[in-house]
Amino acid sequence: MSKALFKSTGVVSALTLLSRILGLVRDVMLAAVFGGPKLDAFFVAQMIPNLGRRMFAEGAFSQAFIPVFTKTRQERPLEDVRDLTAVVMGTLGAVLSAITLVGCLAAPLLVWLFAPGFKHDPAQAALGASLLRWTFPYLMFISLTSMAGSILNIYGLFAIPAFTPVILNLCIIGSALIDPDSVPMLAYGVFVAGILQFLFQVPALARLRLLAWPRWGWSEPPVRRIVGLMLPVLVGSSVAQISLLLNTSLATLVGSGAVSWLNFGSRLMEFPTGIFSIAVGTVIMPSLSAQHAQRSARDFSDTLDWGLRTMLLLGVPSALGLVLLGGPLVATIFGHGRFGANDVRMTTYVVWAYGLGFMGFSLVKVLVPGFYARQETRVPVRSAVTALLVGMAASVLLFGLARWLALPAAHVVFAFSTSLTAWINSMLLLRRLKRDGVYRPGAGWGRFSLRLLAAAGAMSAFVLWQAGGLQRWLAATSFERAYRITAIVCAAAAVYFAALWVLGLRPAHFRPRAEPAA
Repeated sequence: MSKALFKSTGVVSALTLLSRILGLVRDVMLAAVFGGPKLDAFFVAQMIPNLGRRMFAEGAFSQAFIPVFTKTRQERPLEDVRDLTAVVMGTLGAVLSAITLVGCLAAPLLVWLFAPGFKHDPAQAALGASLLRWTFPYLMFISLTSMAGSILNIYGLFAIPAFTPVILNLCIIGSALIDPDSVPMLAYGVFVAGILQFLFQVPALARLRLLAWPRWGWSEPPVRRIVGLMLPVLVGSSVAQISLLLNTSLATLVGSGAVSWLNFGSRLMEFPTGIFSIAVGTVIMPSLSAQHAQRSARDFSDTLDWGLRTMLLLGVPSALGLVLLGGPLVATIFGHGRFGANDVRMTTYVVWAYGLGFMGFSLVKVLVPGFYARQETRVPVRSAVTALLVGMAASVLLFGLARWLALPAAHVVFAFSTSLTAWINSMLLLRRLKRDGVYRPGAGWGRFSLRLLAAAGAMSAFVLWQAGGLQRWLAATSFERAYRITAIVCAAAAVYFAALWVLGLRPAHFRPRAEPAA
């Protein structure tokens, strides 16, 4: 089991790494060409359909669809599986088409609601509404793409869905190259990317003989089952997106550039999250669904245990890197062209705040499949709602305090409150899985944790010795920054894994419990 999961995780991680690298290239280009403040309208226009994508596609829908589809595939003939694909695709497409139409018509209202700070700049508000009319259809296309990708993952074809996000990055990069002075061109690139991402996965579905003409089927039992599973998840996802919208809305009140600083900071945090944490969560979800269907409780727990150990092994150094190298990373990646020293500093503060919550974000990605694979949606929703309410309260209180004290970096409180939310959510999920007996930690966690902490300490000492202050990085040339950060990151990784090896950690320690390590 572990070999197959590790191989699949490697495939997803490698292709996600490619996507993240291109995403950084995209953001570096946008930061250098447009700077921070000029991109606020585009990021708001892109954020609104992205929130819908997280709610409908990657959130509620995928978590409800995978268990139902897996059960149908195991128990029914191919014709029924193909019919399920057709009816779900047709129903999902129709619902999202209606939502897209409403979103495009109500674009000015949505910008007014979600970016209240734009009211002081009518040109910015008008630009945001215009961009939103082009980016909103992305919700429909990327949701269909997510459905197709979920099916391919269930069949063990992880490479195609993992590669698909590359298309979005290429389209935005291409649109920026076509007209470097046009922010609307970026929105056109998002629209085209949505179509291309869906079409890219269609041939793979055809090879599986799962393509059929989409049809409406709201009243059919599988669709009703998926909708029933979606509703509790949708409630939790809605609260999460309301929290994000609240943070973004308040950020527009901070001043010009705050939305962009938060966006660029989150990009750096999402880089290792996408490569490691999301990859592990994506890979274990189909396995957990199959193990639950087979009533194999021990294998289910072993898969969760493997996922948590693998995520911690890769996530701990990533979190430390964000905190200890936040300034050098921002200066190296974004500190060019119109993205000046103040932009670098303000984004660095965001990276530090997100770095504190990195392990919380990562734990959630691995723990949530332990519920949804069992078609248990209420518990994770309650945990998410509890954590998000605390986070939203923290956002409002900390923002009010920052404004009262006239702090120059008030936007950082939103990243900090988001990190707090992630930690609370992850701890609630882990406690419930252990309390219900669904997850029983395997042997060797004490030794594993001590080795991890010791190796992380050695790596941190090395980074602190080599990094230096932010002013030194700002004064360096682009080549000097790139050379130094590459050397430090590679050497730090070598120190970390060498320390783990010296301390006795071996691949055998990642075997499932049925094959205990010596």
